Amino acid sequence: MRTSPLKGLMRKGNSQGLKPKALADKRKRDKEYMMGDYKKRKAENQRIGQRSDSDIHHRPDGSTTRVSIKDNRGNFGKGTKN
Repeated sequence: MRTSPLKGLMRKGNSQGLKPKALADKRKRDKEYMMGDYKKRKAENQRIGQRSDSDIHHRPDGSTTRVSIKDNRGNFGKGTKN
């Protein structure tokens, strides 16, 4: 019987089977990302107030606008597949 190469690594949030150093590096990168611009946009969205009938679209210039869910998640008719 074969054992999984991930056996023993699937602990403490390591579902990708990363080595300890790689996992520490990934967690550091993830934390830096979450504390940067993402956190500011999330806080802004919470101030604006998300609604169930629309999405908040972030424009390239940094401004936001409220648009339909269909348009925002469908890339404004261009689709999401390349």
